[in-house]
Amino acid sequence: MSKPNSLDRSNPANILVVDDTIANLEVIVDTLTSASYSVSAVTSGQRALKQLQRQIPDLILLDIQMPEMDGFETCQKIKTHPETAHIPVIFLTALSDNNSIAQGFSVGAVDYITKPFREVELLARVQTHLNLHFLTENLEQQVQHRTSALQTALEQVKQSQLKIIQSEKMASLGNLVAGVAHEINNPVGFLNGSLSNAQDYLQDLYEHLELYQKHHPPGTAIQEHAAEIDINFLLDDFPKLLQSMQGATDRIQSISNSLRTFSRADTENKVKANLHAGLDSTLLILKYRLKANSLRPEIEVMKDYGELPEIACFPGQLNQVFMNILANAIDNYDELTQQFSYKELQNQPQKIKVTTTTLPDRGAIEIRITDYGRGISEDVRGRIFDRLFTTKEVGKGTGLGLAIAHQIVTETHGGSLTVESEVGHGSTFIIQLPLTQGESYS
Repeated sequence: MSKPNSLDRSNPANILVVDDTIANLEVIVDTLTSASYSVSAVTSGQRALKQLQRQIPDLILLDIQMPEMDGFETCQKIKTHPETAHIPVIFLTALSDNNSIAQGFSVGAVDYITKPFREVELLARVQTHLNLHFLTENLEQQVQHRTSALQTALEQVKQSQLKIIQSEKMASLGNLVAGVAHEINNPVGFLNGSLSNAQDYLQDLYEHLELYQKHHPPGTAIQEHAAEIDINFLLDDFPKLLQSMQGATDRIQSISNSLRTFSRADTENKVKANLHAGLDSTLLILKYRLKANSLRPEIEVMKDYGELPEIACFPGQLNQVFMNILANAIDNYDELTQQFSYKELQNQPQKIKVTTTTLPDRGAIEIRITDYGRGISEDVRGRIFDRLFTTKEVGKGTGLGLAIAHQIVTETHGGSLTVESEVGHGSTFIIQLPLTQGESYS
């Protein structure tokens, strides 16, 4: 079924005339053709409906009094079909009583012309309703165009909002973590320096004590006190105590370095970064959530790291992606406590596996984060990266985390973020990032 182009007014308007009287058809067709209209003519309502299946006219002139299917029924069928409902219909009728006129308008006609008609009136009414028809169609197209433009603008605003939220979250978290790391560094630096001095002082004291004992043998009181405090044990254990303190400060220094790695501020351009360092720093920050509590056992993290080259990226943003996915995996185990007891959960794997590998054939690296929780239904998988979609209780999820993560991976880094899951068998989030800056794939 072909439609006329309402915007192309260089083509003559197409009019369908329906009248069972051949003489009337000839007069109307001659009149309209003389006025440069393209005219089709049929002699019954049934033929009119068949003609509409082949071609959609711009306007229909329809006789009311016809055998088998009159004009009212024909018009009603035209208006009930979505492909033809928009066509203006003008009735041609010898019936000028109010009831007939009202019935014509009730079935969808836009006007009526009484027989015998005057040529000037026929052409004037036809031209008026064609103009109205074209204006209406053009207006609808403009509305559709504006609506489409508004929808595009709205989507751009939503994407901008996500970027702003993402930037603000990372800035706030980064400032907090960087501040904590800075506050840790000061006392740790002091402890490191003090421990180094303490070891030197202790060595001097040992040497002095040995020299004193050599030249001034201790009396009975000193020997008794030495036995009471177990001087030999103190001399042997104190260096070990200092070594343990040094190990603790080194651990705190390592934690501080990991915090700085996680909170590193992204520059305007991508930089080369080690993604394993980002994963490790994220896991360190989440370590307190992995520990056992009164409701569930400890969540074990298994790392299966391959050889990953440094890639050009925004490491701070990717750390946020890791944080969102890993935090959701922990949430899954926390939510299981509402269905199972501590003892029952001990018999279920409380594990998260992080696997990294290089995909030479795709020119990419891949990170898989797997949990062995409840899994995700097919319906949820189809919407999981949608903005504002969440399966969590009110107040526990914004529906922005995975949407932002998806945007960071796909738009900012030209990679892909997908999920594989089966209800009852856990979920795997798969991040793929191009090895070469500027390349992208889906």
